Amino acid sequence: MIKKIFSVISIVFIGFASAIAQDSIQPTTSKTYTIGIRQTPPFVEQAPNGFSGLSIETWEMVNKKLGWNYEYKIYGSLAELLTAVETGEVDFSINPITVTDNRMRKMDFSQPYFISHTAIAQKKKSNAWAVVKNLWSWEFISALLVLIGVIFIFGFLVWLFERKKNDAEFGGKGFKGLKEGFWWSAVTMTTVGYGDKSPQTTGGRVVALVWMFMAIIIISSLTASIASALTVESINNEINSVADLDRFNVVTVGSSSSQEFLDLYQIKHDEVTNGAAGISYLIENPNDLFIYDEPILDFEIERQELEDEIQVLEKTLKKDYFSYSFPKNSTLIKEINPSLISTMKTMEWSRLMENYN
Repeated sequence: MIKKIFSVISIVFIGFASAIAQDSIQPTTSKTYTIGIRQTPPFVEQAPNGFSGLSIETWEMVNKKLGWNYEYKIYGSLAELLTAVETGEVDFSINPITVTDNRMRKMDFSQPYFISHTAIAQKKKSNAWAVVKNLWSWEFISALLVLIGVIFIFGFLVWLFERKKNDAEFGGKGFKGLKEGFWWSAVTMTTVGYGDKSPQTTGGRVVALVWMFMAIIIISSLTASIASALTVESINNEINSVADLDRFNVVTVGSSSSQEFLDLYQIKHDEVTNGAAGISYLIENPNDLFIYDEPILDFEIERQELEDEIQVLEKTLKKDYFSYSFPKNSTLIKEINPSLISTMKTMEWSRLMENYN
Protein backbone atom coordinates (compact mmCIF):
# COMPACT_ATOMS: atom_id res chain seq x y z
CA MET A 1 0.00 0.00 0.00
CA ILE A 2 2.75 2.40 0.89
CA LYS A 3 4.54 1.57 -2.36
CA LYS A 4 1.41 2.34 -4.39
CA ILE A 5 0.94 5.67 -2.62
CA PHE A 6 4.61 6.50 -3.23
CA SER A 7 4.26 5.63 -6.94
CA VAL A 8 1.18 7.83 -7.32
CA ILE A 9 2.95 10.72 -5.60
CA SER A 10 5.98 10.27 -7.88
CA ILE A 11 3.84 10.31 -11.00
CA VAL A 12 2.02 13.44 -9.86
CA PHE A 13 5.30 15.14 -9.00
CA ILE A 14 6.86 14.30 -12.37
CA GLY A 15 3.75 15.52 -14.21
CA PHE A 16 3.73 18.71 -12.17
CA ALA A 17 7.44 19.30 -12.89
CA SER A 18 6.91 18.68 -16.60
CA ALA A 19 4.05 21.14 -16.66
CA ILE A 20 6.21 23.77 -14.97
CA ALA A 21 9.00 23.14 -17.46
CA GLN A 22 6.63 23.43 -20.41
CA ASP A 23 5.19 26.64 -19.03
CA SER A 24 8.70 28.10 -18.71
CA ILE A 25 9.60 27.18 -22.31
CA GLN A 26 6.28 28.12 -23.89
CA PRO A 27 6.74 31.94 -23.89
CA THR A 28 10.01 31.65 -25.85
CA THR A 29 8.79 29.19 -28.49
CA SER A 30 5.40 30.86 -28.94
CA LYS A 31 6.79 34.39 -29.24
CA THR A 32 6.39 35.92 -32.67
CA TYR A 33 9.37 38.02 -33.68
CA THR A 34 8.94 41.09 -35.88
CA ILE A 35 11.46 41.31 -38.71
CA GLY A 36 11.81 44.62 -40.51
CA ILE A 37 12.30 44.51 -44.29
CA ARG A 38 12.05 46.70 -47.37
CA GLN A 39 12.12 45.73 -51.01
CA THR A 40 15.76 45.56 -52.10
CA PRO A 41 16.09 43.26 -55.13
CA PRO A 42 17.74 40.79 -55.43
CA PHE A 43 17.92 40.44 -51.63
CA VAL A 44 14.30 41.12 -50.70
CA GLU A 45 11.50 40.99 -53.28
CA GLN A 46 7.75 40.83 -52.83
CA ALA A 47 6.11 38.02 -54.76
CA PRO A 48 2.42 37.07 -55.09
CA ASN A 49 2.86 34.28 -52.57
CA GLY A 50 5.06 36.19 -50.12
CA PHE A 51 8.67 37.31 -50.19
CA SER A 52 11.73 35.96 -51.98
CA GLY A 53 15.35 36.93 -52.54
CA LEU A 54 18.75 36.11 -51.11
CA SER A 55 18.13 37.59 -47.64
CA ILE A 56 14.75 35.88 -47.36
CA GLU A 57 16.14 32.49 -48.41
CA THR A 58 19.14 32.69 -46.11
CA TRP A 59 16.93 33.59 -43.16
CA GLU A 60 14.63 30.64 -43.86
CA MET A 61 17.68 28.36 -43.87
CA VAL A 62 18.90 29.83 -40.56
CA ASN A 63 15.45 29.56 -38.99
CA LYS A 64 15.28 25.84 -39.72
CA LYS A 65 17.65 25.47 -36.78
CA LEU A 66 15.93 28.08 -34.60
CA GLY A 67 12.30 27.20 -35.25
CA TRP A 68 11.07 30.72 -34.43
CA ASN A 69 7.70 32.21 -35.23
CA TYR A 70 8.08 35.50 -37.08
CA GLU A 71 6.31 38.08 -39.17
CA TYR A 72 7.64 40.65 -41.63
CA LYS A 73 7.02 44.36 -41.27
CA ILE A 74 7.54 46.30 -44.49
CA TYR A 75 9.10 49.77 -44.67
CA GLY A 76 9.07 52.14 -47.61
CA SER A 77 12.61 53.50 -47.32
CA LEU A 78 15.98 52.51 -45.94
CA ALA A 79 15.91 55.43 -43.51
CA GLU A 80 12.61 54.23 -42.03
CA LEU A 81 13.92 50.68 -41.69
CA LEU A 82 17.11 51.78 -39.94
CA THR A 83 15.12 53.95 -37.54
CA ALA A 84 12.83 51.01 -36.74
CA VAL A 85 15.83 48.85 -35.85
CA GLU A 86 17.48 51.57 -33.76
CA THR A 87 14.34 52.30 -31.76
CA GLY A 88 13.41 48.64 -31.23
CA GLU A 89 10.23 48.94 -33.27
CA VAL A 90 11.28 45.62 -34.82
CA ASP A 91 13.25 42.80 -33.22
CA PHE A 92 15.77 42.79 -36.05
CA SER A 93 16.13 43.15 -39.82
CA ILE A 94 17.44 40.65 -42.38
CA ASN A 95 17.84 43.26 -45.11
CA PRO A 96 21.35 43.67 -46.58
CA ILE A 97 22.53 46.36 -44.19
CA THR A 98 26.19 47.33 -44.61
CA VAL A 99 28.19 47.43 -41.39
CA THR A 100 29.69 50.90 -40.86
CA ASP A 101 31.29 52.69 -37.92
CA ASN A 102 28.41 55.13 -37.70
CA ARG A 103 25.78 52.39 -37.68
CA MET A 104 27.65 50.32 -35.09
CA ARG A 105 27.19 53.18 -32.63
CA LYS A 106 23.42 52.94 -33.04
CA MET A 107 22.76 49.22 -33.52
CA ASP A 108 24.34 45.77 -33.38
CA PHE A 109 25.12 43.39 -36.24
CA SER A 110 25.31 39.68 -36.77
CA GLN A 111 28.03 37.70 -38.48
CA PRO A 112 28.24 39.06 -42.10
CA TYR A 113 26.49 36.77 -44.56
CA PHE A 114 27.41 38.49 -47.85
CA ILE A 115 30.48 40.42 -49.03
CA SER A 116 30.06 43.02 -51.74
CA HIS A 117 31.48 46.33 -53.00
CA THR A 118 30.32 49.90 -53.46
CA ALA A 119 30.46 50.42 -57.21
CA ILE A 120 29.96 53.16 -59.81
CA ALA A 121 27.41 52.96 -62.63
CA GLN A 122 27.30 55.29 -65.62
CA LYS A 123 25.62 55.48 -68.99
CA LYS A 124 27.64 54.16 -71.89
CA LYS A 125 28.71 56.73 -74.46
CA SER A 126 29.35 56.21 -78.17
CA ASN A 127 32.94 56.44 -79.39
CA ALA A 128 32.06 58.96 -82.10
CA TRP A 129 30.36 61.28 -79.65
CA ALA A 130 33.31 61.07 -77.26
CA VAL A 131 35.71 62.11 -80.05
CA VAL A 132 33.52 65.02 -81.17
CA LYS A 133 32.98 66.14 -77.60
CA ASN A 134 36.71 66.17 -76.86
CA LEU A 135 37.61 67.93 -80.12
CA TRP A 136 35.05 70.62 -79.38
CA SER A 137 36.08 71.02 -75.78
CA TRP A 138 37.21 74.46 -74.67
CA GLU A 139 40.64 73.11 -73.71
CA PHE A 140 41.30 71.86 -77.25
CA ILE A 141 39.86 74.94 -78.98
CA SER A 142 41.81 77.31 -76.73
CA ALA A 143 45.03 75.43 -77.57
CA LEU A 144 44.33 75.89 -81.28
CA LEU A 145 43.65 79.61 -80.80
CA VAL A 146 46.95 80.05 -78.94
CA LEU A 147 48.75 78.21 -81.75
CA ILE A 148 47.20 80.44 -84.41
CA GLY A 149 48.20 83.48 -82.37
CA VAL A 150 51.85 82.32 -82.14
CA ILE A 151 51.93 81.59 -85.89
CA PHE A 152 50.67 85.08 -86.57
CA ILE A 153 53.24 86.68 -84.24
CA PHE A 154 56.22 85.02 -85.96
CA GLY A 155 54.71 85.72 -89.39
CA PHE A 156 54.42 89.36 -88.43
CA LEU A 157 58.02 89.51 -87.14
CA VAL A 158 59.54 87.96 -90.27
CA TRP A 159 57.44 90.31 -92.42
CA LEU A 160 58.84 93.33 -90.53
CA PHE A 161 62.42 92.31 -91.44
CA GLU A 162 61.75 91.09 -94.98
CA ARG A 163 59.10 93.45 -96.37
CA LYS A 164 61.62 95.91 -97.92
CA LYS A 165 64.69 93.81 -98.81
CA ASN A 166 62.72 90.72 -99.88
CA ASP A 167 59.80 92.37 -101.56
CA ALA A 168 59.24 89.55 -104.03
CA GLU A 169 58.43 87.03 -101.31
CA PHE A 170 57.23 89.14 -98.38
CA GLY A 171 56.35 92.36 -100.12
CA GLY A 172 53.12 94.21 -99.98
CA LYS A 173 51.61 96.51 -97.47
CA GLY A 174 49.02 95.83 -94.85
CA PHE A 175 47.03 92.61 -95.05
CA LYS A 176 48.76 91.35 -98.22
CA GLY A 177 52.21 91.40 -96.60
CA LEU A 178 50.95 89.96 -93.31
CA LYS A 179 49.24 87.17 -95.25
CA GLU A 180 52.58 86.19 -96.84
CA GLY A 181 54.27 86.21 -93.43
CA PHE A 182 51.51 84.09 -91.91
CA TRP A 183 51.79 81.57 -94.77
CA TRP A 184 55.54 81.26 -94.28
CA SER A 185 55.12 80.84 -90.50
CA ALA A 186 52.50 78.08 -90.92
CA VAL A 187 54.55 76.19 -93.52
CA THR A 188 57.70 76.40 -91.39
CA MET A 189 55.89 75.18 -88.27
CA THR A 190 54.50 72.11 -90.05
CA THR A 191 57.96 71.40 -91.56
CA VAL A 192 56.36 71.16 -95.00
CA GLY A 193 59.02 73.50 -96.39
CA TYR A 194 57.70 74.39 -99.86
CA GLY A 195 60.71 76.65 -100.38
CA ASP A 196 58.60 79.35 -102.02
CA LYS A 197 59.55 81.77 -99.25
CA SER A 198 62.78 82.07 -97.26
CA PRO A 199 64.13 84.96 -95.16
CA GLN A 200 67.06 86.86 -96.65
CA THR A 201 67.86 89.38 -93.92
CA THR A 202 69.81 88.64 -90.75
CA GLY A 203 66.89 89.63 -88.57
CA GLY A 204 64.50 87.48 -90.62
CA ARG A 205 66.78 84.45 -90.35
CA VAL A 206 67.14 84.87 -86.58
CA VAL A 207 63.35 84.93 -86.29
CA ALA A 208 63.16 81.84 -88.55
CA LEU A 209 65.74 79.96 -86.45
CA VAL A 210 63.90 80.67 -83.20
CA TRP A 211 60.59 79.77 -84.79
CA MET A 212 61.84 76.43 -86.16
CA PHE A 213 62.98 75.24 -82.74
CA MET A 214 59.80 76.47 -81.07
CA ALA A 215 57.70 74.82 -83.77
CA ILE A 216 59.18 71.41 -82.98
CA ILE A 217 58.06 71.72 -79.36
CA ILE A 218 54.63 73.09 -80.30
CA ILE A 219 53.97 70.37 -82.87
CA SER A 220 54.88 67.67 -80.33
CA SER A 221 52.51 69.15 -77.76
CA LEU A 222 49.73 69.55 -80.31
CA THR A 223 50.11 65.94 -81.44
CA ALA A 224 49.83 64.76 -77.83
CA SER A 225 46.70 66.90 -77.35
CA ILE A 226 45.04 65.50 -80.46
CA ALA A 227 45.89 61.93 -79.43
CA SER A 228 44.36 62.59 -76.02
CA ALA A 229 41.26 64.13 -77.59
CA LEU A 230 40.79 61.15 -79.90
CA THR A 231 41.06 58.64 -77.03
CA VAL A 232 37.61 57.41 -76.05
CA GLU A 233 36.77 58.64 -72.58
CA SER A 234 40.16 60.31 -72.27
CA ILE A 235 42.29 60.23 -69.15
CA ASN A 236 40.46 63.30 -67.83
CA ASN A 237 37.30 61.17 -67.49
CA GLU A 238 38.89 58.26 -65.67
CA ILE A 239 38.15 57.74 -61.98
CA ASN A 240 41.30 56.72 -60.18
CA SER A 241 40.43 57.95 -56.68
CA VAL A 242 37.55 59.23 -54.60
CA ALA A 243 38.68 62.81 -55.28
CA ASP A 244 37.94 62.31 -58.99
CA LEU A 245 34.23 62.03 -58.16
CA ASP A 246 34.19 65.79 -57.57
CA ARG A 247 34.26 66.31 -61.34
CA PHE A 248 30.88 64.61 -61.79
CA ASN A 249 27.30 64.98 -60.64
CA VAL A 250 26.79 62.04 -58.29
CA VAL A 251 23.63 60.36 -56.98
CA THR A 252 23.16 57.60 -54.42
CA VAL A 253 20.42 56.05 -52.29
CA GLY A 254 19.48 58.10 -49.25
CA SER A 255 20.65 56.78 -45.84
CA SER A 256 22.76 54.08 -47.51
CA SER A 257 26.36 53.25 -46.67
CA SER A 258 27.23 54.78 -50.05
CA GLN A 259 25.86 58.09 -48.82
CA GLU A 260 27.90 57.81 -45.62
CA PHE A 261 30.97 57.17 -47.77
CA LEU A 262 30.33 60.24 -49.94
CA ASP A 263 29.65 62.39 -46.87
CA LEU A 264 32.90 61.18 -45.31
CA TYR A 265 34.89 62.42 -48.32
CA GLN A 266 32.70 65.52 -48.72
CA ILE A 267 31.54 64.58 -52.22
CA LYS A 268 28.45 66.55 -53.22
CA HIS A 269 25.60 64.29 -54.28
CA ASP A 270 21.86 63.99 -54.79
CA GLU A 271 19.62 61.23 -53.42
CA VAL A 272 17.23 58.69 -54.92
CA THR A 273 14.94 56.27 -53.12
CA ASN A 274 16.34 52.94 -54.38
CA GLY A 275 18.45 51.17 -57.00
CA ALA A 276 15.75 51.19 -59.68
CA ALA A 277 15.31 54.96 -59.32
CA GLY A 278 19.07 55.46 -59.59
CA ILE A 279 19.28 53.51 -62.87
CA SER A 280 16.35 55.50 -64.26
CA TYR A 281 18.15 58.68 -63.26
CA LEU A 282 21.20 57.67 -65.33
CA ILE A 283 19.05 57.22 -68.43
CA GLU A 284 17.86 60.82 -68.12
CA ASN A 285 21.25 62.20 -67.01
CA PRO A 286 23.89 60.39 -69.11
CA ASN A 287 26.83 62.43 -67.80
CA ASP A 288 26.20 61.67 -64.11
CA LEU A 289 27.25 58.77 -61.87
CA PHE A 290 25.18 56.48 -59.67
CA ILE A 291 27.04 55.01 -56.68
CA TYR A 292 25.52 52.10 -54.79
CA ASP A 293 25.91 48.41 -53.86
CA GLU A 294 27.34 46.43 -56.77
CA PRO A 295 24.96 43.40 -56.70
CA ILE A 296 21.94 45.70 -56.64
CA LEU A 297 23.32 47.72 -59.58
CA ASP A 298 23.97 44.55 -61.58
CA PHE A 299 20.51 43.19 -60.82
CA GLU A 300 18.66 46.38 -61.79
CA ILE A 301 20.60 46.76 -65.04
CA GLU A 302 19.79 43.16 -65.98
CA ARG A 303 16.16 43.40 -64.84
CA GLN A 304 15.56 46.55 -66.90
CA GLU A 305 17.50 45.04 -69.85
CA LEU A 306 19.90 47.98 -70.00
CA GLU A 307 23.17 46.08 -70.47
CA ASP A 308 23.80 47.98 -73.72
CA GLU A 309 23.13 51.37 -72.12
CA ILE A 310 24.41 51.24 -68.52
CA GLN A 311 27.74 49.89 -67.31
CA VAL A 312 29.19 49.23 -63.86
CA LEU A 313 32.84 50.27 -63.70
CA GLU A 314 35.40 47.64 -62.76
CA LYS A 315 36.99 49.95 -60.20
CA THR A 316 35.10 49.86 -56.90
CA LEU A 317 35.20 52.33 -54.02
CA LYS A 318 35.09 50.08 -50.94
CA LYS A 319 34.27 46.60 -49.67
CA ASP A 320 30.90 46.05 -47.95
CA TYR A 321 29.81 43.44 -45.40
CA PHE A 322 26.05 42.72 -45.29
CA SER A 323 24.65 41.57 -41.93
CA TYR A 324 21.41 41.22 -40.00
CA SER A 325 20.87 44.32 -37.88
CA PHE A 326 19.54 44.48 -34.28
CA PRO A 327 18.66 47.13 -31.72
CA LYS A 328 21.60 47.98 -29.49
CA ASN A 329 22.35 45.31 -26.85
CA SER A 330 19.85 42.84 -28.31
CA THR A 331 20.20 39.33 -26.86
CA LEU A 332 18.94 37.74 -30.08
CA ILE A 333 22.38 38.00 -31.70
CA LYS A 334 23.73 35.30 -29.40
CA GLU A 335 20.95 32.96 -30.54
CA ILE A 336 21.09 33.77 -34.26
CA ASN A 337 24.86 33.89 -34.80
CA PRO A 338 25.59 30.20 -34.02
CA SER A 339 22.79 29.11 -36.34
CA LEU A 340 23.89 31.55 -39.05
CA ILE A 341 27.52 30.46 -38.90
CA SER A 342 26.71 26.74 -38.99
CA THR A 343 24.29 27.28 -41.90
CA MET A 344 26.95 29.17 -43.86
CA LYS A 345 29.11 26.03 -43.79
CA THR A 346 26.53 23.90 -45.61
CA MET A 347 26.48 22.95 -49.30
CA GLU A 348 22.96 24.35 -49.59
CA TRP A 349 24.28 27.78 -48.58
CA SER A 350 27.15 27.57 -51.08
CA ARG A 351 24.78 26.73 -53.94
CA LEU A 352 22.53 29.62 -52.96
CA MET A 353 25.44 32.07 -53.01
CA GLU A 354 26.54 30.82 -56.42
CA ASN A 355 23.12 31.69 -57.83
CA TYR A 356 23.50 35.30 -56.72
CA ASN A 357 27.15 35.85 -57.75
